[in-house]
Amino acid sequence: MSLKEKPTPPPNKILFSIGTKLITIISIIVILSLGSITALVSWMVREDLKIAAEESNFEANRKAAQEAEDTLANMRISAAQLMYTINTFGTQNALIKEAADFFFTQNTRAAAFAYTFKGMRNVLVNREFFLSRGIDPSLAETYFKDNEFSLSRAARGETVLLNAAPILERPVLALFFPLHGTGGQSGAGGVLIASEKLVDSFGSGANQSFLINDKDDILIHSDFSLLKEGANVQNFDFIHKIREATDRSKQELINADFNFNQQLATSQQTAPSVLYYTAFTKLAYGGCIVITGIEYEKVFEGINATTRRNIYLTAAVLFISVMFIWFFSKTISTPLKELAAAAKSIEGGQFELQLRPKGRDEIGLLGVSFQKMSGALHIFGRFTNREIAVKAMRGEIKPGGLPKHATIFFSDIRGFTALSENFTKTFGSEASDKIVFWLNNYLTSMVECVEKTGGAVDKFIGDAVMAHWGTAYTAGSPRKDAFNCVKAAIMMRHALVALNKTRTANDPGNPPIRIGCGINTGIVTAGQIGSDLRMEYTVIGDPVNLASRVEALTKPLATDILITEDTWKLIGDNFITEEMPPVTVKGKAKPVRLFAVVNFTEAKAGPRTLAEVRKMLGVEAPDISNVNLDAEEKKYKIGGEKK
Repeated sequence: MSLKEKPTPPPNKILFSIGTKLITIISIIVILSLGSITALVSWMVREDLKIAAEESNFEANRKAAQEAEDTLANMRISAAQLMYTINTFGTQNALIKEAADFFFTQNTRAAAFAYTFKGMRNVLVNREFFLSRGIDPSLAETYFKDNEFSLSRAARGETVLLNAAPILERPVLALFFPLHGTGGQSGAGGVLIASEKLVDSFGSGANQSFLINDKDDILIHSDFSLLKEGANVQNFDFIHKIREATDRSKQELINADFNFNQQLATSQQTAPSVLYYTAFTKLAYGGCIVITGIEYEKVFEGINATTRRNIYLTAAVLFISVMFIWFFSKTISTPLKELAAAAKSIEGGQFELQLRPKGRDEIGLLGVSFQKMSGALHIFGRFTNREIAVKAMRGEIKPGGLPKHATIFFSDIRGFTALSENFTKTFGSEASDKIVFWLNNYLTSMVECVEKTGGAVDKFIGDAVMAHWGTAYTAGSPRKDAFNCVKAAIMMRHALVALNKTRTANDPGNPPIRIGCGINTGIVTAGQIGSDLRMEYTVIGDPVNLASRVEALTKPLATDILITEDTWKLIGDNFITEEMPPVTVKGKAKPVRLFAVVNFTEAKAGPRTLAEVRKMLGVEAPDISNVNLDAEEKKYKIGGEKK
C-alpha cells in the first residue's frame, strides 16, 4: 500500500496476541520448575539458616568473650601472685629475678611486667619473648614509661586495657590493674600480654570477632594492620549503639561494617554499611566489649547458590520448550519477512513503503508503526539538526511560525577568503580536501560548545555559524538562554586558543583561526521554513539581522565577542564587559550600544580587561577615530553626529 493512498484502518484491538500464544506454554514451565522449586527451597531452608546463623554467631561471641576474659583474669592473678612474692622478698634482687623468671616460664604470653608498690617502681622483661620475635627488649620499659598515666589510673582502682601493637609491632595487649597489699597498702601493675592466639581464635570461621576497650580502641582483630595503626572506631554508629545498650550480652540484626581498614584509611567512617548479625558481650575488665558478627547475605550464600542452579535447570527446560514453540513461529514468519524487507528499504533510503498489515495482533500494529515511521523519517531527512527533527517527529514542533524570546549568535572566521586562496595556491587540486578537513575540525569544536550549552545550530554559511538559544528548546527563561549563549561564545574562545596551540602561523595546511562572534537578544519568529522537498527550522526577524551585523563589527573593534544592549541588560551582571562606542546600524534610528565580553564575573583565571583579551587574541587596539567602518559595507557608523 502506497503512503499516498488512503491507508487501511489499523487494527485497534488484539484478539490473539503472540504473547498469549507463547506465554501460556512458557508460564506453565516456569511456574512448575523455577517457581515451585525456588519457593519450596526458600520456605523450608531460609528460616532454618537464619536460626542457625543467629545461634552460631552468639555462641562464637560467647566463646571469644570467655577466652578473652579467662586470659585477662589468669594473667592478672599470676601477676598479683608475682607481686606478692616480690613484696615478700623486699630488696633481695636475686630472689626477685628468680620469681620473675618463674612467672614468665609459667606465663609464656607475658612479655613484661611493671609495678609501682610501696615506693618501688620496676619493669621486669621476658627477654626470651622479645629476642625470639626480634623485638628490642628496651621497648617494654619505654612503653611503660610512656603510659605512666595508665599506671596511675590503675593505682586509683581502675582496670585499663590498651593496644601495645603500635610500639611492639606485634599483637600485644597492655593490662593495667590495681594491687592491694596488707595494711591498706596499694599500688598498680601492668602486664604486656601477647595476643596472637586471641587474634587467631577471634578471626576463625565465617564469624568475625574483635575486642575494643573503653576508648573504642581496637585491641584484638584478625586484621593486624588495624592493631599496628592503633585504629579507633568511636565514630562508627553501630559502636555507639552497642556502647549505649544496657544489656551485658545481646544479639541484633543491625547495619554495621566490620571492614574498618578501608574506611579508616579514607576517613569515611560514615560509609554505607551492610546488614550484620551482631552479637556483643561486655567484659568485666576496663569497659571492654567483644563484638562478633556475620554478614547477613553470607548466611544465605548456600541457598542462593541452590537458586542459581534452579535457574540453570529452568533454562534447560525452557530450551526444550522453545523447540515446541518453534512450531508456532509459522504464524508470524510471513509478516516478519515483509517487515524485514521494509526495514531494508528504509536502510537504503527508501521511505515510501508498500505494506499491507495483516492480523489483529502485535505484528499488525508493528506494520502500522512502520508506515508512521516512514513518514517521520521522510520529515527527518529534511532536517539538518537531529534533535529538532526528533521534536518534529514527536509533534513538539508544529508547522508554522511562533514568536520566541531568543538569543541569536553569529560567528565568522577572520580572513577566510585569503586563507582559502592560500590553500589553493599551496595544494592545487588537493586544496579542497585539505580546506574541508581544516574547516570541519574547527566547526566540530564550535558545535560542541553550542550543544553543551543547550543551543541549536541553525546553519553553516560557509565558514560562518548561526545558532540560537530559547527556540526549539530553552533553559527556562530568556536570561538563562542568553547566559548560555555568551557562555558558549567564551567556550569557543578557549577551545580555539587550545586548537591554535597545535598550529603555526606559517603552516599553509593548518593555519591558526581567529573568529568574531555577534550576539543579540529579542523577539524572533521561529519555525519550519523551506519547500516541500527540503525545509529547516530557523529564526527570522530584526534581532537576527542585528546579530549578523554585530558579528561584522568585531573586526574593526578588535575583539572576538560583542553583545548588544538587549543581551547585556539580561546577563551583564554575570560577565565582565567593556562598552564600545555606540554604532548606528542601517535600519536603526538610534545608535546601538555594544559591549565586548571579557570573561565571567566569577572567573578565577583568564582575562580581566579587554586589553588582556586583545593580547590573548594577538590583535592591536584600534584607533576608533581613524577607522572607516563604511569602507567594507554601508550598514553602520560609529558614534553620533559631530557637533
